[in-house]
Amino acid sequence: MIKNPATIYRPSHLPKDLGVALVVLLALGLGWLLMTQTTGRTRSYAESDGGISLAYPAGWITVDSLQDVLLKVEDPQAVSTFKTTLSIERRDLDVSNPPTLQALLDRRVEDRSLLTGYHLLADGETPLANQRAILLEYAYVVQPIDTPRRASLPVVVKAREYLVIAGDRSYVITLAASEAAFEQARSAFERIARSVTLP
Repeated sequence: MIKNPATIYRPSHLPKDLGVALVVLLALGLGWLLMTQTTGRTRSYAESDGGISLAYPAGWITVDSLQDVLLKVEDPQAVSTFKTTLSIERRDLDVSNPPTLQALLDRRVEDRSLLTGYHLLADGETPLANQRAILLEYAYVVQPIDTPRRASLPVVVKAREYLVIAGDRSYVITLAASEAAFEQARSAFERIARSVTLP
């Protein structure tokens, strides 16, 4: 029988543990830096004749539209079947009898009331690129994929529109996302609105 157990020598792992922790922290820091650079990148849009210009997220792609719009882009990474979208419409105004912002709002509400499940959420005056504008928020229901054998459930869409008059033109900037993704898209919408410049 052994009365005195052999002394067990334990190697010190502290320098290795600190090294691993530093490497992990460095990797996390570099990952965070890469994420902020890629999510913060923007692509610029400027109307060719010196009209509206703005910046939108670089990951968004241009899509075709059945409406007469200057620009329509969407976020292909949106989790919903209805993709988060930005569109810009422009209308030339009669300079001898230009409409007021209230008249534009009334016309827009009348047009949008034809959408399925339309519900006006809010409207009010707001500054946009140092101009008076109307902010219109509403919701409606859309069937995003309407092809045989590719069924999808209807999606509640929440939209935010800025109506603004700039000289002899009116612009409608529409930002729309599914209700589930709207809060996540809100910061992108606010960055887009802050980037707008008008003639």
